[in-house]
Amino acid sequence: MLTPDPMLLWTVALLFVPCVGKTGQLSLQVRPNPMFEGNSLTLKCQGRDNTLLSQVKFYKNGKFLHLSEDSQTLSMGIATVNSSGLYHCTGNMTHNRHVITGISKTVMVQVQELFPPPVLRATPSNKLLEGIPLTLKCQTKLHHRRPAQRLRFSFHKDSRPLQTRVLYPELHIRAAKEGDSGLYWCEAAPESGQIRKRSPQLEIRVRAPVSQPLLTLRPTGLAVGDVAELLCEAQSGSPPVLYSFYLNGEMLGNRVAPCGRAASLLFRVTSERDAGNYSCEAENSVSKETSKPGALSLDGLPVLSAPTSSNGLVLWLPASLLGLMVIAAALLGYFRPWRKTGPLPPQDLPPEAGGEQHLLNINFHCQNENDDGIIYSEVYTTPNENDAKPAKPAQKKKFCHLRRGEPAAP
Repeated sequence: MLTPDPMLLWTVALLFVPCVGKTGQLSLQVRPNPMFEGNSLTLKCQGRDNTLLSQVKFYKNGKFLHLSEDSQTLSMGIATVNSSGLYHCTGNMTHNRHVITGISKTVMVQVQELFPPPVLRATPSNKLLEGIPLTLKCQTKLHHRRPAQRLRFSFHKDSRPLQTRVLYPELHIRAAKEGDSGLYWCEAAPESGQIRKRSPQLEIRVRAPVSQPLLTLRPTGLAVGDVAELLCEAQSGSPPVLYSFYLNGEMLGNRVAPCGRAASLLFRVTSERDAGNYSCEAENSVSKETSKPGALSLDGLPVLSAPTSSNGLVLWLPASLLGLMVIAAALLGYFRPWRKTGPLPPQDLPPEAGGEQHLLNINFHCQNENDDGIIYSEVYTTPNENDAKPAKPAQKKKFCHLRRGEPAAP
């Protein structure tokens, strides 16, 4: 049996076992240079004098990335800031029938930011009242070495797009409404659309004043011992809403509606004092409104309303008419015996010096247009029929009564 020559075995082993070469026998090329976000990142491992390589391996920050058996190029796709790092490669090359493994030098790859993430700004503020114009601006800036590139902007509210890929970085809302409240964000991207960056969310809060609330009384007719409900509701207004309840202007209590809409107040009727005019008031951080009053009556009892400008006038008119009727009745009772023309019933008068008694007749005449407030009266004295003396004509005395404040005629 033949014994193999040890030197021959070592020679054969050297032909098939690759030698580890020195660093620098390979070079790693990065394209393009400089590298910006959105560029296609390509790594190429080359041997000295363009020697063909096999079993090419690529590494990033000391960690294995990829093995290419028959290619010296590795496409890394679209570069991002996260693509930055330390790269090197290794590969096998044949020299004088010997396989040698070469190692490239480490190459620092720095991917520059094309533009920073945008920031969404609100003008005049992200908290405003209804009806005020609102402008949202997506703020960012291109790298000074890429001034020719253009960005496109998109605006979103919650998960709904408002504007997509426009050149102007602003969104205008002419008159903000409460429904415009929500979370807004914007997105910026180059025209190629290879990278997109979005802003943090910005909360927009539009506050709306409360509308005049509607008061509902349930039920309207009650008896002592029943339970009554006062329901106050403002159809619009930003929450939370504070509702206050009143009876004849005095507060009964209040309730808070965290989400707006309606609030109610329950109470048990204990006496007739619970009848009257009820109202409610709605208030939020913007405004305050009061409902129209509602009357609540107890069965068999009238509503004792607190006087207002309208029902005060209604109460005053009947009272005035009643007062005028009383005054007219008094005047009529006073003047009625004097309005009759003719003799008055006989009265006992004190006798005159001769022992004679006379009857007194008085006539009243109402003034005419020319009398201007003058009242004339005529007084007659009639002798007694039993008098033995010859009859004498009745003596007539005429008096002129002037209106108060006028001078007497001469």
